[in-house]
Amino acid sequence: MEFRKVALAAVASAVGLAGIAATAYADQPIPALVYRTGAYAPSGIPLANGYLDYFAMINERDGGVNGVKLAVEECDTGYATDRGVECYDRTKGTGGGATVYSPWSTGITYALIEKATADKIPILSMGYGRTSAANGKVFPYVFNFPATYWSQATSVVQYIANEMGGTDALKGKRFAYIYLDHPYGKEPIPTLDVLAEKFGFTYDKYPVPPASMTEQKSIWLQIRKTKPDYAIMWGWGAMNGTAVREAANIRFPMDKFIGNWWSGGNDAVVPAGKGSVGYKSATFHGVGTGFDAYKDVEALYAAGKGASADQEEHNNPLWARGFANAAYVVEAIRTAQAKFGNRQITGEEMRWGLENLNLTADRVAEMGMTGYIPPLKITCENHEGDNPAILVQQWKGDKWEIISDWVPAMTDVVGPLIEQESAQYASENKITPRSCS
Repeated sequence: MEFRKVALAAVASAVGLAGIAATAYADQPIPALVYRTGAYAPSGIPLANGYLDYFAMINERDGGVNGVKLAVEECDTGYATDRGVECYDRTKGTGGGATVYSPWSTGITYALIEKATADKIPILSMGYGRTSAANGKVFPYVFNFPATYWSQATSVVQYIANEMGGTDALKGKRFAYIYLDHPYGKEPIPTLDVLAEKFGFTYDKYPVPPASMTEQKSIWLQIRKTKPDYAIMWGWGAMNGTAVREAANIRFPMDKFIGNWWSGGNDAVVPAGKGSVGYKSATFHGVGTGFDAYKDVEALYAAGKGASADQEEHNNPLWARGFANAAYVVEAIRTAQAKFGNRQITGEEMRWGLENLNLTADRVAEMGMTGYIPPLKITCENHEGDNPAILVQQWKGDKWEIISDWVPAMTDVVGPLIEQESAQYASENKITPRSCS
């Protein structure tokens, strides 16, 4: 297991490689559960680099958050749940106590919910993890804004409906659902079941075992035979590029193939070459480098302190996702400091900062991230946020391009499901939901 402290003020361009020297912690310790190694590394490396780059930018440009420097300690999980738990146990007490965890894995998130709650350290599983944790009355230490898997599933179906002429047009349609056979890939299935019954469509499930992600030929031959109206993918790591390549091989129409937001990185499209042109995916943030704060990223790299070996990586939506995740962490720290003082905050104080996060359009503009991340408001009751929605991006052969307006989630579908599952969880674990009055 790779385990190291990263000195953000002196991150070299080869940060993903061996040879990073350990340094003393700065004021605010932020453990990072990454996966720069293993089958998921093509997805994990840009995520980790984007995450590091935002913190490094804040340290270099602003001297930290209100004078409090940020320190990241990476621990490589390889996307394995047991290693993720071990990384958590090894980092939770270092540097004066962990601030927040972003596990980057639904399996690891599930495994850490009870441990982190007992330790009073918040989890920010940004757009992944346990969807019912959106109920802050039952899960006070877990946050999954700006949208959950269940919300995303409804928005994806709504997008397809919009393409077909409305939800009435979904009746009688047949879809393919290709998913990693892992808690992550299984998470949206109950929601898809509800949507299928509600709108009268059917869908065929195609699980992809984690041990054989690159062996999908039989799946796509079956899809060629059934000719679904649309294919939806919940993939990750090597699964993504294999699926897009196999879809191209059977000449499946790429404009009818949409992945979720973890199936929308460069690793999904580059392996198929020209065959991937037209492939779509959901996202919850902008794409590319055309936002105001990027000039500060360029300054970071000009000083030799960026995390990516090649800045072209910054056009990868997964780098953007890591960058956005760190931005939310910094703003929650800033929110907590406004209440508790401009000092190193505890995990419990960070939980308060996350729960009271209110990113207005004006604040997003001040951050230089208008059009890159949406405004967001979190409350005690609602840890998903007040306006879950997706954008749809499409691969043009050399870049990703946003091709839709925001597609809102069907909160009338998702809300009751969250209430039902969180109530069941509370009952099974003898939890009395807290009052949010």
